[in-house]
Amino acid sequence: MSTPAARPCQGILFDLDGTLVDTAPDMVSALQDLQRHHGLEPMAYDLGRSNVSNGAMELLRVAFPETKTQARQALMCEFIDRYQARLADESALFAGLDTLLADLDTAGCPWGIVTNKPAHLAEPLLEQLRLVERCACIVSGDTLEQRKPHPAPLLHACALAGIDPTQTIYAGDAARDIEAGLAANMATIAIGYGYITADDDPRRWGADHVVASTEELTQIVRKAVNLDA
Repeated sequence: MSTPAARPCQGILFDLDGTLVDTAPDMVSALQDLQRHHGLEPMAYDLGRSNVSNGAMELLRVAFPETKTQARQALMCEFIDRYQARLADESALFAGLDTLLADLDTAGCPWGIVTNKPAHLAEPLLEQLRLVERCACIVSGDTLEQRKPHPAPLLHACALAGIDPTQTIYAGDAARDIEAGLAANMATIAIGYGYITADDDPRRWGADHVVASTEELTQIVRKAVNLDA
């Protein structure tokens, strides 16, 4: 597999939570409020943060470990209501990525977002962060019947953005992101600064690159799209 910098690159696709946008402050805060409402001690922030990329149901499993699955499903609406009320109170692009996106915009290099977050949460969040009009595509968890790790959402994003999957980079902070990217024949970057549980290791995901910071991500992307020429 060639590295991202070695391939001709037409565009960049990003996962949302834990890769492009730091959404953990609002998601974990909503979860902690829900725990308090049900008489539980709020979970440690770092524990909640490391599980954000695993989705709302996994967050509820960690927060309510003694609650049966059916009861946790009933808690989902409560959690979503609390989260929607603070969708972008503290969420923001990870440090330095606004500059990277601005440079991609200036260079005319399309970039987009492929997330498993449902559209009714992803799109209002991106609107509040003023990113919707800037990105070439947004593919949410319910845009198609398939979700990551299936490659279909990534291939759909490329079709929307008008870019060749084999000349596209996908960056994400979960094993399913890299699995989807590889299945779509894209170059892949594992985001080591993302929401990763203590028992997981991005180096085992098989990505072309693993980055520990937004600075490293920026360097790889800039080189791949020839921004430093």
